Amino acid sequence: MKIAIGSDEKCHLTDRVVALVQEGGHAVALFGPLQGAAPQDWPAVARQVAEAVASGAADEGILFCWTGTGVSLAANKVPGIRAALCDDAETARGARLWNNANILCLSIRRTSEVMAREILESWFSTHYLPNEGDDRCLRQVDALDAAYRATE
Repeated sequence: MKIAIGSDEKCHLTDRVVALVQEGGHAVALFGPLQGAAPQDWPAVARQVAEAVASGAADEGILFCWTGTGVSLAANKVPGIRAALCDDAETARGARLWNNANILCLSIRRTSEVMAREILESWFSTHYLPNEGDDRCLRQVDALDAAYRATE
């Protein structure tokens, strides 16, 4: 799989997650300071990663900012994106299993290297299982997105 990874800052955690993703056999496309670019605001990096996922240039994405909240908000503005802020492996599992999340958002401040490894293991080992209830909910999310795009 090709994974788009971006952050508004480069740090030990972002470097470690990139390495873990690569060790898992995935190709990586880096965005923002992770690719050696000049500093960028979190909305810009989130947009780049989200657009890569939405266009199919990447299969999934991983985003970081200080709390993880900002990048999740920004990424979810891109149609077709279901970005989930995950602080633990069980939340990552649920985001994949029930919400069909396609971008994992992590807090630089709150995520330890150990937690990041557990979150990534859960994220990559869990897949959406279509079912009546979750499919219905995801159709409602898509309808919300379509309704607001139609008014622009």
